[in-house]
Amino acid sequence: MATANIYLTFKGNCEDAFNFYRSVLGGEFIYMGRFKDMPAYEGSKPVPADDAEKIMHVSLGISKETFLMGSDTGGEWAPNYVQGNNFSISLTVGSIEEADRLFNGLSNGGEVKMPMNKTFWGDYFGMFTDKFGVNWMISFNEGQNQ
Repeated sequence: MATANIYLTFKGNCEDAFNFYRSVLGGEFIYMGRFKDMPAYEGSKPVPADDAEKIMHVSLGISKETFLMGSDTGGEWAPNYVQGNNFSISLTVGSIEEADRLFNGLSNGGEVKMPMNKTFWGDYFGMFTDKFGVNWMISFNEGQNQ
């Protein structure tokens, strides 16, 4: 059985973002490695001092099956970086209370695009961009949770 996990790329603030996400979503870091921790291999270039403390990879366990993963970008990849506009993270939850808790927590300091409300398609739903520029959708469907 396949699971879908989301990978986020940041331009130097990955650790701040993941500490924030963990404070709201809970869970534990399964792994957090920095570029300075990468082993050298034949033909590899030394990590620039400016990138040494940046996050090479982080994995946050949210549930048994679900992980939020990410890294910082830099060097040759940095010029192509576009902050958070090419995806949304969609969370489907089991209650209105949980939807409101996650929406209020994750949207704190961000920009609400659509406040949590009952929709024409039957879900209790909201959208926002968090303070790190990542797009989120929160949804509760009472009919699917009975």
